[in-house]
Amino acid sequence: MMFTPFSTHVKRGLLIAAVAMSLASSVQAAAQAQFDSAFAVFTQARGGNEAAIHQAAVAFTNLHQAEPINPVLMAYAGAATSMRANTTWMPWKKMSFAEDGMALLDKALALLTGAHVAPLQGDVPANLEVKFIAANTFLAVPGFMNRGARGAKLLGEITASPLLNAAPLGFKGDVWLSAADLAIKEKRLDDARKYLNDIVKSSAPQAEAARAQLKTIQS
Repeated sequence: MMFTPFSTHVKRGLLIAAVAMSLASSVQAAAQAQFDSAFAVFTQARGGNEAAIHQAAVAFTNLHQAEPINPVLMAYAGAATSMRANTTWMPWKKMSFAEDGMALLDKALALLTGAHVAPLQGDVPANLEVKFIAANTFLAVPGFMNRGARGAKLLGEITASPLLNAAPLGFKGDVWLSAADLAIKEKRLDDARKYLNDIVKSSAPQAEAARAQLKTIQS
């Protein structure tokens, strides 16, 4: 859409941008080295390593407590807390960890504003990062917790977002792989092939996994 110089739309846009910058400046990012260290452990935790799950929950809870209105840190703390449900056999503890973690994710999602189109940690837009963390967690919890539909909706919002085009390739690959997994689960095989082929064509880090997945769903 074209705008004429100094139009009302431009002035309004400049005001919105200024407000967004002001809001963004009020949320501090954690030191990148601290975040990277916690994220490395979180990545191990996603593979089911119980020690890593505990360490990730502690690390991101501490970072979140230091920056309580940072939605990215809150989302990672929530996801890691939810994963702790996999580290105990006690049903009441499982529910407690899962519910506490998802409550944090709900709060992180509620904190998102127009200012969060910019990254808070690293290079991924905060809006997409928080939604992706929440989507993966909601899709992973048992069906009786009734989070699957919201997880699928969030994942759909991410794949449709223009912000994804400029996101780092590794993040896009993760999103497409999750979208393909959901499409396979829902028997939308054409959609799954599209996402997997996007990964391969873009030479994302997940390309080998995508090729393997494609072989399993060939007609």
